[in-house]
Amino acid sequence: MPLDRANVDTDFIIPKQFLKSIRRSGFGANLFDEHRYLDVGEPDADNSERPLNPNFVLNQPRYRGASILLARNNFGCGSSREHAPWALDDYGFRAILAPSYADIFFNNCFKNGLLPIVLERAVIDELFQQVNAEEGYSLEVDLPRQVITRPDGSTIDFDVDSFRKHCLIEGLDDIGITLQDAEDIRSFEKRWRRTAPWTFRADVG
Repeated sequence: MPLDRANVDTDFIIPKQFLKSIRRSGFGANLFDEHRYLDVGEPDADNSERPLNPNFVLNQPRYRGASILLARNNFGCGSSREHAPWALDDYGFRAILAPSYADIFFNNCFKNGLLPIVLERAVIDELFQQVNAEEGYSLEVDLPRQVITRPDGSTIDFDVDSFRKHCLIEGLDDIGITLQDAEDIRSFEKRWRRTAPWTFRADVG
């Protein structure tokens, strides 16, 4: 889905009134809320009854079910709300292609299972032209190989940090990474309890 707009901030992605929950799920219905609907969205509202904005790209039938978001420069700027990648992921997007991102949003994407890919502006311009010209245009993102494949078979290579790539492929967030060392952590706690028992609060019986 092409979102042909630069400097899309996190309030554009998920407006402030929806930041009351930290469940990480349920935000997809309010993704791009102020532009997606014709009325004012409220938390816990029945979005199925709200009037859609037919001019907004997300509501166009040709982009229904899209899992790759094509964006312009400085995507995800503004406040550092994790709800922005939560909303994108909950809607169904798995990767974003853009020339640049706001740093905090970029990092939050990786922490929440979303792949932000940086491509040269000329490549992004070409992809916008192609997706707009061809209904049903699709791309395939291969994270292990770090390759994007176009409908004609041509490919675009992209860079991604090796550790972040590993975490995405394995489905690991910060807690999951820590739990990989759970046995070592428990062993250390046992040793430390024997070495310095006074640092542990005595059980109250």
